[in-house]
Amino acid sequence: MGKSNDQGQAFPLYAMVVVGMVFAALALFVFGQAAVVRSDAQGAADAAALAAARKARDNLLPRLDLTTLKPEDWQDILDGKSFDMEGACGAAEDFALLNDAKGTCTRSLLRFTVEVTTNGAVGDSVVPGTRDMHGTAKAVAEVVPRCELGPVPAPSATPAPAPTGPPPQGPVVIKCKGGKTIRFDPLKPDRWSTLARSLFDVRLAS
Repeated sequence: MGKSNDQGQAFPLYAMVVVGMVFAALALFVFGQAAVVRSDAQGAADAAALAAARKARDNLLPRLDLTTLKPEDWQDILDGKSFDMEGACGAAEDFALLNDAKGTCTRSLLRFTVEVTTNGAVGDSVVPGTRDMHGTAKAVAEVVPRCELGPVPAPSATPAPAPTGPPPQGPVVIKCKGGKTIRFDPLKPDRWSTLARSLFDVRLAS
């Protein structure tokens, strides 16, 4: 009788332990899903912020003709003061949509702050309050100047003939980090978006 009674008393305890283990396993699964949703949100925020910074870096102000600039006028460009910011935040928000998230973007000088909320949620779960939990994250990206104007060639001592129009500007020498030297020839100009990738870094800000 004693053995039978012991088995009868142990069964409810065993059942409670099994139920508790199952609940714990489901809860861990839910928290894992939540972690994935948060990770998706951070990835979307990072990508969107970088998209805004790249959009700004790759576009100059409308009607700014590099072939007409004097060497000393390049300093504003190298300081990042001549970017066309129109559409940069729009690029961030579009990029967030591509990652199944809704994004909002704000700009301060050369820094872009993007906050996103994922469209996907954790979904049905045994943990109260997590069913409609969406991932949220924030990221900041910035355009960082990495070059400065090199020495400006001295004017020739030989008098030049009277000009019949605006004289073409000579090559612009630009010194960049890492010892790289860029010579921009107004008569054979590169595309700005190609040149900009050498003149500026785009990175996530800590």
